[in-house]
Amino acid sequence: MVSHMKILIVEDDLEAAAYLSKAFREAGIVSDHASDGESGLFMASENSYDVVVIDRMLPRRDGLSVITELRARGIHTPVLILSALGQVDDRVTGLRAGGDDYLPKPYAFNELLARIEVLGRRKGAPEQDMIYRVGDLELDRLSHTVKRQGRELLLQPREFRLLEYLMKNAGQVVTRTMLLENVWDYHFDPQTNVIDVHVSRLRAKIEKDFDQPLLRTVRGAGYMIKDEPKVEGRAEA
Repeated sequence: MVSHMKILIVEDDLEAAAYLSKAFREAGIVSDHASDGESGLFMASENSYDVVVIDRMLPRRDGLSVITELRARGIHTPVLILSALGQVDDRVTGLRAGGDDYLPKPYAFNELLARIEVLGRRKGAPEQDMIYRVGDLELDRLSHTVKRQGRELLLQPREFRLLEYLMKNAGQVVTRTMLLENVWDYHFDPQTNVIDVHVSRLRAKIEKDFDQPLLRTVRGAGYMIKDEPKVEGRAEA
């Protein structure tokens, strides 16, 4: 059940976050990481996740404040609180703030996985969160397949993740910084052309032998995937 899920980890302890990311990856779960409350709030607001795993004590914005703000914005992604504050009053406070579950530290990873599975079932994972479509291009998160006009396209794992992020933000400009943070898990600019290379390869795979261009390079801004005819002067192939 937990495989094919996508989780946001909001944790300022980088060693603990690295452990969780590795353990989730081994369980077949894709995870993003935010190291402070403000970043966690932004990522949880801008992206689609099956579950958010969040610490209470965070820099810039505490975990409970993040949860409260998410609920105020109408975002109902299930949230599991991981915290060293494990007394009954602490757990009650966390649940009343909008958390869906509360697991005190230290914890057994198997129990964490089981709780995430329950939260994932509670969300119900609607089809629109599992399948993304832009024109005749379709990406299925569950089967990990990409098709255009019914023909399956073979993508490398990084290309798949890049396309998934672009399609989740279809019609919007996605900046290089957004791609570095959400696709490559970099929180700094490595000063390489890694994004350009992968975008070029992805574009070749999803547009070769097809008449309609979908992926554009927006001058001075980033990239956009959108189902409409190319407009001269606005974007370049």
